[in-house]
Amino acid sequence: MTDAPPAASVQKFRDWRFGLFVHWGLYSLPARHEWVKNYERLTDEDYQPYFDHFEPDLYDPRAWARAARDAGMRYAVLTTKHHEGFCLWDSAVSDYTVAKTPWGRESGTTDLVGQFVEACRAEGLGVGFYHSLIDWHHPEFPIDAVHPQRDDAEAKAKAAGRDIQVYAEYLHAQTRELLTNYGPIDIMWFDFSYPDFKYADGSPGNGKGRDDWRSEELMAMVRELQPDILINDRLDIPGDFVTPEQYQPDAPMQRDGVPVLWEACQTLNGSWGYDRDNLDWKSPELLVKMLIDSVSKDGNLLLNVGPTGRGEFDPRALATLASIGEWMRLHERSIRGARPAEYAAPPDCRFTQKGNRLYLHLFSWPMGHIHLPGLAGKVKYAQLLNDASEIKRTVRKPDQQAQNTTPGGAAADTLTLKLPIQKPNTLVPVIELFL
Repeated sequence: MTDAPPAASVQKFRDWRFGLFVHWGLYSLPARHEWVKNYERLTDEDYQPYFDHFEPDLYDPRAWARAARDAGMRYAVLTTKHHEGFCLWDSAVSDYTVAKTPWGRESGTTDLVGQFVEACRAEGLGVGFYHSLIDWHHPEFPIDAVHPQRDDAEAKAKAAGRDIQVYAEYLHAQTRELLTNYGPIDIMWFDFSYPDFKYADGSPGNGKGRDDWRSEELMAMVRELQPDILINDRLDIPGDFVTPEQYQPDAPMQRDGVPVLWEACQTLNGSWGYDRDNLDWKSPELLVKMLIDSVSKDGNLLLNVGPTGRGEFDPRALATLASIGEWMRLHERSIRGARPAEYAAPPDCRFTQKGNRLYLHLFSWPMGHIHLPGLAGKVKYAQLLNDASEIKRTVRKPDQQAQNTTPGGAAADTLTLKLPIQKPNTLVPVIELFL
């Protein structure tokens, strides 16, 4: 259904491995999750104060891009428009944009997307656009089972004549603007299709999919405008990469039995948008393990930050990024450009590989030794990656008897590494094995 993506773009994407997702919009003001309009059944009138008071006077995209770069990220994806319908650029086909807010008119700031693109490029980051297929503000977007007014009989009666194809023209026009006005874009991240969605009582939910978005036509336009771009999988037709959300796959991902490019998208605390009172923050150690796990299965990790209504990253997010960045400073070569290994990792470990270097990531620190089946005679040197200190290697004879402090034999092909008792002072220790 789609042409194969350019090989160079696929290679670049796989080498990046770690990216920044940014969810930012009017929902940053209520600070109660980016779906606040849906969750609280807010009308356009209820939501209007957030438009009237959107004033991101501390917006500094270079600071965002530097934080991403220092964390070890190599690309960034920005929500140009989320489901609420608010646009971060001065769209020619909408008045619901930053340029039309009171702050936008007074400050002369009309394009937050352009500033973001420039900042990412200045820091050497790849650039991606998230764009919502859904729009709860557009006057022709039908009220369905996902819409904030789904339970409002009067609103649904008034909206009975809405035409999704009129909205589709708007969707295509905005996509064209985004892919025409900002130079080469690396990733187009659409969100999302739900053709089979139903109401809570099981009745048809008027879900949306490929026919509503005119997905094949939309994808063809994207490829025409940006031949080197990668497109995600949420148009209800196959894309260039798949996007597991808020979970880690248990194996390399496939489509119809064929390996497929993939990227896990994850939050810091369960909310994509700024959520002031949410305390469910993942630890830097857990996030590093999720990154390692993704790469070990030939995937990427796209980690989200939701900036505040004034345009800054929350201090808790910055602290988390800094902790990840310190780990990446010492261990980047086990991640950047790495691929799955040809060997099976021991329990509670992950392997990645780059050329003749095999990287053993230890999710829990073992007592004294770790045993690597299949690697006897295949490793010429081993060291801790954080400080390049040698790790001694032994191969036990299969018939060796266990006696007091002497361990018994192991399979003939097992390499044993002797470890220090104290775990290295790093989130996840890594042993670099030279094959």
